[in-house]
Amino acid sequence: MIKKIATTAVYNEDQQKAKAFWTEKAGFKLVRETPMGPGGAWIEVAPEGAESALVLYPRAMMKGWESMKASIVFECDDINATYERMKAGGVNFESEPQKMQWGSFAQFYDEDGNAFLLKGN
Repeated sequence: MIKKIATTAVYNEDQQKAKAFWTEKAGFKLVRETPMGPGGAWIEVAPEGAESALVLYPRAMMKGWESMKASIVFECDDINATYERMKAGGVNFESEPQKMQWGSFAQFYDEDGNAFLLKGN
């Protein structure tokens, strides 16, 4: 039986730049950084206390990365407070959180232009 999502890969041009984005701007914690050879490292980042992590995978090591786009939604207790904290940290958002019938959402981008969503009630 599957218990949880362990990791989701996000393909990055510059792993260290991506790590800085997620740890310094988005407020995630570095979970693991293990060398994978001369082309990169296995880098996992996650929110504090999370059971799942993002793998910041080097594009150069993934054939066909350009057709693989991350589709990740991060659930948060207080979307407005999370939005304000991340925006103040330098995260680029499409717009302020938008309330819809099924919840509130705000789209943001990492340093490589990958889009992500925050979801709140």
